[in-house]
Amino acid sequence: MTVFLTALHVLLCFALIVIILFQPGKDDAAAFGGGGSNQAYGPRGQGNLLSRATTVMAGLFMVTSISLAYLSGVEGSAEKDELEQRIKALEAEAPAPAPAPADIIPALPSPAPVPVDGLAAPAADAAPAIAPADPASTMGGASPEPAAPPAQPAPAPGSP
Repeated sequence: MTVFLTALHVLLCFALIVIILFQPGKDDAAAFGGGGSNQAYGPRGQGNLLSRATTVMAGLFMVTSISLAYLSGVEGSAEKDELEQRIKALEAEAPAPAPAPADIIPALPSPAPVPVDGLAAPAADAAPAIAPADPASTMGGASPEPAAPPAQPAPAPGSP
């Protein structure tokens, strides 16, 4: 049914194009700015065969358009329902994957403490000792202990 309606729709489309192209304009001179007294926009007289054929073809074109839109929605929902049923059937057939045994992935040993710059590494179960920072030294202020004076170079031998 959809194939028939699609073929009819395409034929109506081409027929509508041909019929519209065969129709003469209402006033060729009005398109170029002349012949203003002609009734280009006035009351229409009795339509000729081409204008009536255009009306019929346009009506049929709209009917086939609406019919194809309706059928695509109906067939699309039927295909969707069928697809959902097939997915559910496949999920029911497939067994659930077994969890991986624990012996496949061994536990990693904890790393040994490494001494840094000759300092002894803390014990593994000891909590880290974090001393509070001195606010004066971190803020750029004077430290509580005065700095040592700079070292004087030793006098050279034989100088007074």
